[in-house]
Amino acid sequence: MFETRPDRSDEVVLVGRSNVGKSTLMRELTGHGVETGQKPGVTREPNHFDWASDDFVVTDLPGFGFMSGVEADVREQIKTDVVRYLEAHADDILVGVLVLDGKAAVDIMDRHSGADEVPHVVELFYLLEELGIQPVVAVNKMDKVDDRDQRLDDVADRLGLLPPWKQWRDTIAPIAAKHGRVGALEDAVNTHLEAAKRDDLKKFFA
Repeated sequence: MFETRPDRSDEVVLVGRSNVGKSTLMRELTGHGVETGQKPGVTREPNHFDWASDDFVVTDLPGFGFMSGVEADVREQIKTDVVRYLEAHADDILVGVLVLDGKAAVDIMDRHSGADEVPHVVELFYLLEELGIQPVVAVNKMDKVDDRDQRLDDVADRLGLLPPWKQWRDTIAPIAAKHGRVGALEDAVNTHLEAAKRDDLKKFFA
């Protein structure tokens, strides 16, 4: 299990498959450089940012799924570690940001939705809910998507949220992290921070 977490009470975590832009999003949200790479799976350990004096940390958890040059058992271990981290710190995690690649997410989910198979992304969404962590789905790379509303409706549908997606703005946030367009995510996260009576943390997502 990852043992690197700073001693802070409240937390926002970023989770998702490899290569969906989590580290780029982290850099955009925090203003701090994060190692990113062209190869999936660059992030193997959690990246924690507790740069502020507030009792608060933002964590970028390692991506799971396919990683170039990484053996299957290592990939499984990372996924297990991510799940254990969420379980261990669920009481302290205010929001779980599930980052998807808007261009590829629906195809990936459909490819892994056989009779005995639930897509990892959907599993993770339900896990966050089960643990009492507010999920926000950051649908990234939307600058590469032509049929924007249809794609977002499809994402909502695959997650068991009745389309149209626009009625789920506190859960589904279309973004383009590479271009600095993350306002929808900041708005969604802030909605949940307000609900948790942590208005003081909204300055980090503005």
